[in-house]
Amino acid sequence: MSDRRIILRNIYHLALGNAAGDRLRGVDLLLEGNRIQALGQNLPRGDAQQIDASTKLVMPGLVNTHHHMYQTLQRNIPAVQNVELFDWLVTLYEIWRHLTPETIHVSTQLACCELLRTGCTCAMDHHYVFPAGVSQDLIGVQLAAARQTGIRFCATRGSMSRGKSRGGLPPDSVVQDEETILRDSEDLIRQHHDASPCSMTHLALAPCSPFSVSEELMRQTAELARRHGVRLHTHLAETRDEEAYCIEHYGGRPLELMERLGWVGPDVWYAHGIHFNDAELDLLARTGTGVAHCPSSNMRLGSGIARVPEMLRRGIGVGLGVDGSASNDTSDMMGEMRACLLLHRVLGGAAAITAEQVLGIATRGGAALLGWPELGTLEPGQAADVVLVEMDRLDYAGALSDPLAAVMFSGTSHQAHTVIVDGRVVLEQGRVLGVDEEALRQQANAEARRMMEAAGHDTRWML
Repeated sequence: MSDRRIILRNIYHLALGNAAGDRLRGVDLLLEGNRIQALGQNLPRGDAQQIDASTKLVMPGLVNTHHHMYQTLQRNIPAVQNVELFDWLVTLYEIWRHLTPETIHVSTQLACCELLRTGCTCAMDHHYVFPAGVSQDLIGVQLAAARQTGIRFCATRGSMSRGKSRGGLPPDSVVQDEETILRDSEDLIRQHHDASPCSMTHLALAPCSPFSVSEELMRQTAELARRHGVRLHTHLAETRDEEAYCIEHYGGRPLELMERLGWVGPDVWYAHGIHFNDAELDLLARTGTGVAHCPSSNMRLGSGIARVPEMLRRGIGVGLGVDGSASNDTSDMMGEMRACLLLHRVLGGAAAITAEQVLGIATRGGAALLGWPELGTLEPGQAADVVLVEMDRLDYAGALSDPLAAVMFSGTSHQAHTVIVDGRVVLEQGRVLGVDEEALRQQANAEARRMMEAAGHDTRWML
């Protein structure tokens, strides 16, 4: 028997997160080791640590399926507050060329702490910027930083090989040659990917986008990933500019290119997927290809509204992502659920999507995209990833006829009270246990200032 045992006692409102949408009150949840052991009333405590959940909403840990954590240090920059994706990227690449291992460590911890504080227990990160002259293993640095916070983590080895000199968007100073990319990708899979049940670390391969890599790299990356049984990820159908680029350079729409290169199937998920037509949605459904929906980023950059309610009706796998913190400006998973709930009512009306559907996207949907079937529900045998939200708060007063929906419709703070990952308490009373938050804040501001100054941006207001 494991020596890690936690019992959540007398739960006020338990949302199991299963497809039936089951809710319970007045029950206990027993966690043993890294699994949920039992659910019921008045469970024997034994030697388990007891947590009083009598005023708490208890729900499955949220799963973030798309992020760029290094961008936590470039939030809210005036030069890109009011521009669309391509201009936004061109400006920020000049800052990102100054990334260092220390930057990656600090920014990863900052993003993971924010995610944990807002109920995320499993995070994916898409890192694709490897500046010239930085020789250290940045993915290894990132994994070590995430491990300190206690979050479950899917690292992706991103890549860019087509710089400006080859007709791409990024400067040549942040792209790599394709031999290096493929060799490093295979090494990282062997070092870090853990396919065992309830593992804490996955690794996926993730070329940045059709406008930053070659067709040959996309094809070889897919072949490499499938040889090793890991998943594939890239940005796709995010903007009309991307669509025009693909038609001009590749003679077809973005998804047409992906299909030609072998980038469809149940082991593939795309970030954004805004500009898919009906036939393309049919293709996604038929092939089991998934989509990471990033509503806040899509609104922030004016990219458009993904057809998520239609995707759900067609059986397309959809997860939720906060996207880069420079195109969302926060790593707030409960806030992302609220954005998802409200955005789709703009076009589809008040019944376009429900709070229960949004929870499914943010839990089961994300777990399926990342290949963790043990995540996403709070049922015996599932992973012990649990979020507790204190509902006895002023900002939830009057909203408790539906406590689960309250965290999306109501509240002035998306702060979780307690977060448990892999059967361990990693956030308690709103604070991450494995990190000195004050020291991290100071380090993050210092790194942000350094990078801004190196790129010639105004830093007079920075601390």
